[in-house]
Amino acid sequence: MHDLVIRNGKVVDGTGAPARRADIAIDGDTITVVGEVPGEGRREIDADGLLVTPGWVDVHTHYDGQVSWDAELAPSSHHGVTSVVMGNCGVGFAPVRPDAHQFLIELMEGVEDIPGSALNEGISWEWESFPEYLDALEAMPRTIDVGAQLPHAAVRAYVLGERAHEYDVSADEIEQMVKITREALDAGAFGFSTSRTFLHTSKHGLVPGTNSTPDEVIAIGEAVRDSGHGLFQYVSDDQGQGGDEPWLDTLKELGCPTTYTLAQTSREPRAYRTALNAAVEANNSGSPMTPQVAVRPTGMLYGLQSSFHPFIAHPSYRAIKDLPLDERVARLRDPDFQAQLLTESAFTRDKFAAYMSTNWVQMYRLGDPPDYEPPIEASAAAIAETRGCEPGEVVLEWLLENDGRSFMFSPLGNYHEHNHDVLLEMLDHPATIPGASDGGAHCGLICDASFPTYLLTHWARDRSRGERLPLERAVQLQTANTADAYGLNDRGRLEPGKLADVNVIDFEHLHLHAPHMVHDLPAGGRRLLQDVDGYRFTIKSGRVTFEDGLATGARPGRVLRSGR
Repeated sequence: MHDLVIRNGKVVDGTGAPARRADIAIDGDTITVVGEVPGEGRREIDADGLLVTPGWVDVHTHYDGQVSWDAELAPSSHHGVTSVVMGNCGVGFAPVRPDAHQFLIELMEGVEDIPGSALNEGISWEWESFPEYLDALEAMPRTIDVGAQLPHAAVRAYVLGERAHEYDVSADEIEQMVKITREALDAGAFGFSTSRTFLHTSKHGLVPGTNSTPDEVIAIGEAVRDSGHGLFQYVSDDQGQGGDEPWLDTLKELGCPTTYTLAQTSREPRAYRTALNAAVEANNSGSPMTPQVAVRPTGMLYGLQSSFHPFIAHPSYRAIKDLPLDERVARLRDPDFQAQLLTESAFTRDKFAAYMSTNWVQMYRLGDPPDYEPPIEASAAAIAETRGCEPGEVVLEWLLENDGRSFMFSPLGNYHEHNHDVLLEMLDHPATIPGASDGGAHCGLICDASFPTYLLTHWARDRSRGERLPLERAVQLQTANTADAYGLNDRGRLEPGKLADVNVIDFEHLHLHAPHMVHDLPAGGRRLLQDVDGYRFTIKSGRVTFEDGLATGARPGRVLRSGR
C-alpha cells in the first residue's frame, strides 16, 4: 500500500513533455510511480479534472530574516512554492558580529523595504558565522525547503567593520572574505551574492560591495568555482553586458557559474538581446551563465498604505501622513485640500523618487482582478488627456477608491512598449529562468511572490494581448529549470525517485485576487499579500501542507545544503 496516491490527474511533469492523464504514487518523501497505480494508498486524492505539477522552485527570495521566526514563509508557500533560495542581491544576516545586528537590519530595510521594527523583534540572532546561521535555521520545523546564499554586504561588514563601505582593502582582508566564502560553501551555501545597482541603498548609502574592485570580486568568484557547486549571483545596472564590470569577463574565463537579474531598460530598450546572446556564448563555452527574468514587470503598487505614491513627498500630504488611513482619506476628499495638493510638487532631493512621482505614462489603475498588462490608453497620462484634466487628478481618484485601500500599478522596467512581448521573448529563451519574485521583501511597495501563479493564469491561460506560453513550458520554467540552475536535482520533475513536491490545481478556476495590506509581521509590521484560489492541494516531501488554500500545519520542510 502506498502512502499517498493522486489519481486521474492531468499530469504536467516539469520536463516540458506533453500533459498526460496519469496517477502518482508517493511513499515517504519520494515519488515511486507515475502512470497507472493499481494498488491503494493510505490516502487518495481524486485529481480528475485537475492539473498535477511539481511544486514550484523560487530561486530569488529575501526570507533571510523572516525564516528565523516564520515556519510557513507566506506569501510564497500560499502560491504552491515548495522550495526557495534566499540571500540574493548581497544582503542578509550572516555572518554577523554581535555589535553589527542593527547595521545589517538597516541594510535590509533600505534595500528590500522590510520593516526594521519587524526584523528587530523577529530575528533571534542565534548565530555569528554563516554555518551557524544554517544550523540555527535547521532547528525550526518549516513548511517548505529553504536554501541560502552568502551575502556580500554581510561578509564586508564582518571583515571590515565600520569600513564596510570602503573599497581600499588589503590582500589580507580579501583573503578573509574568501575564507568566509569557502566556509559558507562548505556548509551548504548555494552561492555568493552581490549588488551593483544604484537602486540598492540604505541610510548608509550604496550597499557594501557595490563598487568592490575586480581583485576582491574575482577572488570570491574563484572560491565559488572551486567549490564545485553554487552560483555567483548579482544584480547590476549593467544588465550582464560587462560594460562597467571589468570582472565579469574574468569570471566567465574562470568558468565560475553566474546568474543575474535581466530586464529591459528605457536607456537601451534592446540591450537585453545582447545579454541573452552573451549568455548563450558563455554556456556554449562551458561557463554557465543564467539570466533571471521576471514573469511580469516588477510592479510598484502605489497606494495610501504603501511606502510610496505620487503625493507622498508633497508638503500638504506630509502634514497628514501620520493620520490613520480613514482620516487621511477624509482630508484627501476635501475639495480645498485636493486643490492645494494638486498645485504642489514632490519636495525631495531623491531625483529617482521625483521622477517616479510624475511618470504618469507608467501609472495604471490595478483593479480587481488585477491587470498587469494594461494598454497605454489606460495610463494616467492617456486618461487625463481624454478627460482634459491633469494626470494628478486621475491618480488621486484611483488612490481614494475602496476607501483608500486600492492600489495603482507602476511597472519598473520591462514595460516600455506597454505590453508583455519583451517578457515573452526573455522568458522563452533557452538561457533564462524565472526570477526576481523577491518573496518576503518590498513589504510596502511590491507583491510579486505570486509570480509562479501568474505564469499559469496569465501566460498559459488568460493573456489576450499577444502570444501565450504552452502550459507545459510555463510549468517547466519554474520547476525543472529553476531547480536545475541551482543544482536541486532531486526535485522539479514528477518522476519516480524524485522528491514528492506536488501541486494539485484547479487550473480552470485558478484566480489571483488584488493585493491587500496586512499588519501581521513582528511589532505589527506591514506587508502586502495576494490571495489566490485554485490550489486544491500542495504536497511537500509527501505530506499535504495546504488543502484548498488552508495550511494543514504539516512541517516537512528543511534547510537545504548545496553540494550535499
